[in-house]
Amino acid sequence: MKLYIALVFSAIVNIGYSQSTNAYFEKIRNNEALSTAFFSQMPKGGDLHHHYSGSIYAEPMVARAITENFYLNLETMQVAKEKGTTGKWETFSDLKNKGKLDYYKQQLMQNWSVKDYNGVSYPSDKLFFDSFGKFTPTIAGNFGEGLLELKNRAINENLSYIETQLSTIPTDINTDDLISFNEQLRKMAVNKEEKAVLQSLDALYATLIKRDTAKSAADFNTNFVAKLHNDNKIDDSRFTMRYQNFVLRFMEPVDLFKNLVIAFISADSSPLMAGVNIVSPEDGETSMKDYWLHMVMFKYCHSRFPNVKYTLHAGELTLGLVQPEDLSWHINSAVYTAGAHRIGHGVDMAYEANSYDLLRYMAKQRIPIEINLVSNEFILKVKENRHPISLYKEFGVPIIISTDDAGILRTNMIEQYVLLAKRYKDVTYTDIKQYVYNSINYSFIQDQSVKNQLLKDLDMRFKKFEANFSKK
Repeated sequence: MKLYIALVFSAIVNIGYSQSTNAYFEKIRNNEALSTAFFSQMPKGGDLHHHYSGSIYAEPMVARAITENFYLNLETMQVAKEKGTTGKWETFSDLKNKGKLDYYKQQLMQNWSVKDYNGVSYPSDKLFFDSFGKFTPTIAGNFGEGLLELKNRAINENLSYIETQLSTIPTDINTDDLISFNEQLRKMAVNKEEKAVLQSLDALYATLIKRDTAKSAADFNTNFVAKLHNDNKIDDSRFTMRYQNFVLRFMEPVDLFKNLVIAFISADSSPLMAGVNIVSPEDGETSMKDYWLHMVMFKYCHSRFPNVKYTLHAGELTLGLVQPEDLSWHINSAVYTAGAHRIGHGVDMAYEANSYDLLRYMAKQRIPIEINLVSNEFILKVKENRHPISLYKEFGVPIIISTDDAGILRTNMIEQYVLLAKRYKDVTYTDIKQYVYNSINYSFIQDQSVKNQLLKDLDMRFKKFEANFSKK
């Protein structure tokens, strides 16, 4: 009886705390300083749409390039350990000796991130996607430092979990003799001959398995991911990290499928690997041409590895970026054809064919949408009531708030929630709290006990956080 009374009393107190917090939230939601302080201290669960390379801030990468005396292409702001064959290259030590180092440090910051971007001199989407190739050489060999940077920043932001897209999986499997499949697959894709495509993929799969794709996956899991994760003690009582494999949209079909098979094998054979994704600009020429084919490839791999989860970048498009008819089917295809377990971005939902039916299906099947407010604003110029977040909310699609590429975008998880509160008045504190719990409940963590512990931790964090407002 005493235990029952204690539990009832605790529940009443928690409800009171939540109501007080909701009232305070409504009071301060339009004041960015007050809401920043509020969301800095609020538990934020997980960041599920997260690119490792795009989430490292430019400052440590610039410092690394200088310390290791990389070469800098003075025209493109690309760095390399060896001098390039085209363009004007100089070492950072030479630039320092000439008194030009500070100038070029500033140029790097502006080319490797959105710092000082004026919205006029260069297309925002091009600046964003071009930046990756310029700083990539500073990442190789320094993944551990980067993971610790992300972990420590997450802890400081009261973020307890990250599901990051860490790296492509290296492989030396040669597919030169399979190149004829590229044209065959594309011809079948033009006519949406799904059965024929699946049969061709079956033949490709059998060949690739014989070439020991499992070895590439095992080497990556054991000698790269697990070693990094364990050596740097990434998981602890305050923080957890898991990893998504990904493939690149701009590759030729055979090579993309090869990498996709390896990615699925990897995700199927290690508890650290949370799932699979596909990246690169969705409006790219090859991305658009092969989009449906890619979705069928995911469907095929799911038939081979039914336990592997995958989230797909889909609908990261807007009017003007592509032809209007190309806005009508990407999310549809990702959901209905590929069978995605989550959708990343989903910005063109309002333009999708039969969008109401699609939204109802996502809500019924509990297929969450990963919302990236700062990213969508910078890359696509989609913000405020042009953004479909209220459309997803209206139909009950589970919503998850994430950062995408916080380093390049010079943002953090806190800012996502500040913008959410200020721009979308239909979103209450209760909704936001649900979005936080969604970020753990819909994560691809394989070990249920790990997920349960994160949820239990969230309960305690929210109880402590909401107690701050009990007297307000």
